[in-house]
Amino acid sequence: MQKSTVQLGQYEAAYIEYGVQDNPVLLFLHGFLGESSLWRLLMERLADRYRCIALDLLGFGRSSKPKLKYTIWHQTAFVSEFIAALKLTNVTLIGHSYGGWASSALAIEQADTNAFLLEYLILIAPAGIRDDSFVGRYNYMRPILWETPVVDWVLTGLKPLAKVLGQQKTYDQVAMARREFGKQPVAKSFIVDRLRPEDAIDTVEKGIHKIAVPTLVIAGAQDTTIPLWHCETYGHGVPGAKFEVLPEADHDLIRTDCDQISNLIALFLTPSL
Repeated sequence: MQKSTVQLGQYEAAYIEYGVQDNPVLLFLHGFLGESSLWRLLMERLADRYRCIALDLLGFGRSSKPKLKYTIWHQTAFVSEFIAALKLTNVTLIGHSYGGWASSALAIEQADTNAFLLEYLILIAPAGIRDDSFVGRYNYMRPILWETPVVDWVLTGLKPLAKVLGQQKTYDQVAMARREFGKQPVAKSFIVDRLRPEDAIDTVEKGIHKIAVPTLVIAGAQDTTIPLWHCETYGHGVPGAKFEVLPEADHDLIRTDCDQISNLIALFLTPSL
């Protein structure tokens, strides 16, 4: 594995790479609260046939973390500039969850502008479909985003009580969220800036019919983060898309089901070899 960075204007893009440089390119985009190393198991299984690159999206991992009101368009611009900076051609773009949203949005942009960045698109439990039930789902977490040490003092004080009450797991989840949201400005922006259904201005369900590259959609039947109907919307809405459901998989399928997914990817891309 090789870790690298590249400067994209005022922002730095960090990425990891497996495989041989002359092989066909697979570019991986991680999900919400994720980063590039989450793809490691899957990349290792594909590196003998492909040049595998996993990018830390803007605001994540080792990439720049500007304070912005983040939209998916910030990510599509970042990914497009990254592809250009590395002079990548005939790219297969693979996105999980939030990364799937960014991937589909970039494919729609490509159709609108007649750009030719992507050759294939693979969406794994993709986000990006408008679902008004999501709005406000995480409102209870807003206090842990407050930029005051009082929150940390309160959490520290609650730790022994949580243990006594048998709520250690819940406490650990809240404490972890406090730490991660402090490091991930995208997460903070999405929770703070998307309080009403009308704030969801960058979802892609109205544009996926424009996607003009061969597309594979992979869903986990046990996924409670991205409902199956979101994946079905992609599977039915993208012209000619191939749709696969893994019956036992949940939202962490890129790690728990990497053998199945690597096989599906290889089979899907076989005609290109």
